[in-house]
Amino acid sequence: MVDTATLFAASGIDEERLLTQAKAFLAADFEEQGAMISDSDFAFRGPVVGPLDKESYLKAITGFDVFTIFPDLDPRYYGFVVDPLEAGRVWAISRATGSNDGKHFETPPQAVSMIFDSSGKVTKFTIGHVMDVSVGNTGGMGGLFGPLWAVGKGLPFREAQPYKKSRRYALFTFVGNLASRFQK
Repeated sequence: MVDTATLFAASGIDEERLLTQAKAFLAADFEEQGAMISDSDFAFRGPVVGPLDKESYLKAITGFDVFTIFPDLDPRYYGFVVDPLEAGRVWAISRATGSNDGKHFETPPQAVSMIFDSSGKVTKFTIGHVMDVSVGNTGGMGGLFGPLWAVGKGLPFREAQPYKKSRRYALFTFVGNLASRFQK
């Protein structure tokens, strides 16, 4: 087990300041987030999206109005924790809910993180990394792909569709199971 208190004391990490900054960033609207993002070295990443620099990220989120699609979107962030092994990083969990045209979605728990530089600006923002694909009704997908799929508006490419085992992997699993039976 990692002794976080000792690591924080040795590194001078201000846990409360980082937690406050992370909560403020996630609660901010997109324009406010823009002011909180580093101008020089920002990267946005999702499981299949990115890296996007600041300009590309802000253009993408303002050009795709998620609150028009899901007017009752609630990201439901919780579990905020400062990473004792990576300076300036704060992790949180999101289990978003919302609806579109009467169709409701609930995402699986997703890891979210922000890295803050010494001036308090966000240098990295990650979202959508699913922690348990068996939860929710989004086909095991997080980010925006899962909610869109759940309400019948899925995007037309493989990365925006629920996971489906390949034939090659199914064969590999079958052979592995068969081999383990013979070993017994």
